[in-house]
Amino acid sequence: MDGGDVEQAVAEMVRVLTPHVSRDWRAHRAGTLEWSCWTTATHVAHDLLAYAGQVAARPDEAYLPFDLVVRHDAAPRDVLAVVTACGRLLRDAVDAAEPAARGWHWGPTDPGGFAALGVSETLVHTWDITQGLGIDWRPPTALCAAVLARLFPQAPPGDPGDVLLWCTGRTELPGRPRLTSWVLKAAVG
Repeated sequence: MDGGDVEQAVAEMVRVLTPHVSRDWRAHRAGTLEWSCWTTATHVAHDLLAYAGQVAARPDEAYLPFDLVVRHDAAPRDVLAVVTACGRLLRDAVDAAEPAARGWHWGPTDPGGFAALGVSETLVHTWDITQGLGIDWRPPTALCAAVLARLFPQAPPGDPGDVLLWCTGRTELPGRPRLTSWVLKAAVG
């Protein structure tokens, strides 16, 4: 996966949520998460920035000791602008890095792995937010298939959107109970 995939995922998040920025995102839980829709959107921005930092700094044993803070009074429209900015930072970091570069995500991870992590976070948390706001939306099939191939190589067959949501504990699949834990396999040798 690459920076273009990150850009597509963030653009999809912004596209589906922008018509709902006048709503109170703090008043709605994001799907089954404990977080509000607002907090979940800021979490996406945080993760995109954190992944960009890992790609840029290339630490080999730990996460960088920084966090993104979005002002408490930021409106949903502003939060989406922060998500866009952080998504572009990850896109640019991934696309500028040499394929052999490694950062840290529970092991040495290449730029493509960080792109996959960013796309996964963006898609599954967009789904959480749409559930909380009552929006009918499904994550894009091609992006889900790419995330599954990279992060969940042992995923069962099926519709990529359904399988990604199952792999991240959001839904059940026929004959398979909802997962309560999962591992994102982004690290490479």
